[in-house]
Amino acid sequence: MNYSKKYLNFINGRHAGAGIRITLGIVIPAFVMAYFGNLPVGLIISIGALCVSVGDTPGASRHRFNGMLASLLLVTGVSILTHLTASQPLMLAILITLGGFLFSMLTVFGARSSAVGIAALLVMVLSLQSKLDNTGIWINAAYILIGGFWYIVYSLLLYRLRPYRFIQQVLADYIMDVSRYLRLRGHLYAPKPDYEKIGEQLLKQQSSIEEEQHLLSDLLLNTRTIVKESTHTGRVLVKTYMEVTELYEAIMTTYQQHHVLHEQFEHTGILQEYHDAIEKLAGEMQEVSIAIQSGIASEPSGEIQKSIAKTREHFEDLRQHVMDDDNVEDFVALGRIQHNLEELADQIEQLHLYSSYEVKLGKEVGVPHRLGETIRNEDIRPSLFLNNLNFQSNIFRHSIRVALALLVGFIVAQVMNLDRGYWILLTIVVILKPAYSLSKKRNTDRLLGTLIGVLAGFLILLLIKNSTVLLVLMLILMAGAYTFMRTNYFIMVVLMTTYLLIFFHYIYPSDLQGLMVARMLDTAIGSVIAFFASLFIIPAWERTSIRSYMIKIIDANEKYYSVVASHFTEASPLRNEEISGARRESLIAMANLSDAFNRMISEPKRYQQGLKNVHRFVTLQHGVITHVASLSYLLQTASSNFRSPLLAQVIENTRLYFDNARLELLHTGTLVTKPDNTALKQLNESVNQLLAARRAEINSGDLETSTKRKLVETKSVTDQFNFLRRDASAIYKLACAHDAEMQGAA
Repeated sequence: MNYSKKYLNFINGRHAGAGIRITLGIVIPAFVMAYFGNLPVGLIISIGALCVSVGDTPGASRHRFNGMLASLLLVTGVSILTHLTASQPLMLAILITLGGFLFSMLTVFGARSSAVGIAALLVMVLSLQSKLDNTGIWINAAYILIGGFWYIVYSLLLYRLRPYRFIQQVLADYIMDVSRYLRLRGHLYAPKPDYEKIGEQLLKQQSSIEEEQHLLSDLLLNTRTIVKESTHTGRVLVKTYMEVTELYEAIMTTYQQHHVLHEQFEHTGILQEYHDAIEKLAGEMQEVSIAIQSGIASEPSGEIQKSIAKTREHFEDLRQHVMDDDNVEDFVALGRIQHNLEELADQIEQLHLYSSYEVKLGKEVGVPHRLGETIRNEDIRPSLFLNNLNFQSNIFRHSIRVALALLVGFIVAQVMNLDRGYWILLTIVVILKPAYSLSKKRNTDRLLGTLIGVLAGFLILLLIKNSTVLLVLMLILMAGAYTFMRTNYFIMVVLMTTYLLIFFHYIYPSDLQGLMVARMLDTAIGSVIAFFASLFIIPAWERTSIRSYMIKIIDANEKYYSVVASHFTEASPLRNEEISGARRESLIAMANLSDAFNRMISEPKRYQQGLKNVHRFVTLQHGVITHVASLSYLLQTASSNFRSPLLAQVIENTRLYFDNARLELLHTGTLVTKPDNTALKQLNESVNQLLAARRAEINSGDLETSTKRKLVETKSVTDQFNFLRRDASAIYKLACAHDAEMQGAA
């Protein structure tokens, strides 16, 4: 993607849109009140809007309203309590400690509830900057309430004015993420690919795609009054999402033994042609993404079909002159790649039509059940909160950590008599996260970002004296800060620090140097407290919790495997809903395990016992999902009619490996029956007989026969069962190795 397209993608993206929306929602009250000569009141109203904006997390409008309303009520109440106790340091310390714990515990209910808790902590900290009398407390709370109410009305009104805009932006991001995933898969066909690095990148990208799917499903299914087939635009958006999801599944399920392909075909140049074709396919998807985001229809470039035609011609030439009875098995795999690329090209060309909204669709666009499977409904039962009040809960430990860190920060600010000690608490609130690795990264970003922001602010104020220019620049920096709020914390801190210095220049023009020093000092103190809190206050190292993620992925993958594989034992009606549900559970478990492993990498070396085994375990589990998804894809597309009762025994014996791995990790001391691979050997023997027959046909010059079709159908299925049995066996061995290493470390 060239720079102009990257720029177009950025300015039309949902993050830039959110940055501008939040900025205007916060500053409009201040500007309006400043116009009437009452800027201090405008600033308080803006603080209310700022805090409620934290609860305005992406999702369906009714979920956003619930989050903002909860933020409004909690923020107003916390503001009153904080000011009531402000004159009594002991009571204030108790409030800060309890608030830090309770509001952090809201994370147990999900991301939206976590944002509500952060909003409450934010207003509690910001309320420390001033002391009010009894009347002032209630007036201040009223202004906070007005500001929050203003932001709710403002945000929902913008959504009503352009109901499809946010869905289009998220859908565009989804398509862009799938294109990146496709490009990464294409790297496997480039010369000398780094399989391990590409595998890790695929896992991360897959996690990002899953998040986009959750959000899109929430938007499309929970905003049915708008997109329930009532308008052409709504139908096209739903249809586009369905097409891209099917395309993504097709990409994800095209597993090949790439190292074998490189050994056999590297010298022919066809793998490089496949790589080039995939690059073009990914580029076309990016064009569709930009078109949906910008509202300007895209058109196929024509390069895809030329590229695919070239690979088809090369493939047929190799079949005619290179294929023999020794490499026929490898040509079966190569043929599958060629077929998959041709199907992807057709699907992507169809996406170009959807970007124009000129495609004709019926009034009823069926929304598949699996769309609902990707929605994460937040559980807000009180029992969930109570069940997490123990040291086995990472959120409980994190909440205690936040509470004690805030208490220490408050005591330090009181002892040092700092004028703006609330900056210390603010730093602690935004830095401390449940995982040490996240806190560590945020700490570094906060310190470095603040330093750069202070220097940038100083230079701006030194070089620019025009108040209007400074005001415009401050608004741009503010919008930029909120644009990167959810994507790049370091850039956000740099921009926010810079605009805050300009803002304080307006409020305290004679004390800028003191403000800069105070900002750096308070940030440094808060960062140090947060660092030691994450390191020493009941830390939760991943080595102690990752075993539970390993067990969950085994359970999920065994279920997914059983549901899909059972269809190959005999002809039976396809249980689509059960398959999609099992796949969803596997992908969630895989994302959780992968995230835990990535957090483990960032922890101190002395706490990384078992890292290599876990890494291999993650890779194998991803392979299991890919192989099962490949079998599922063969079922969904009716690409194979192969069925065999022998597979019932193969399935059972593969599951035994999963069961043994689970029992090993659970320390039960007992194992189930040793797996017997006799049935799989019999299946492989039947495939070998087909291969022998096919080799004989090739030697006689017969390229297109019924034996070829039967071989492709049979081998496509049996290969996946062989891969799954191999991976399941390796998973069991790794579980044993990990358990032995952890017991030795203990």
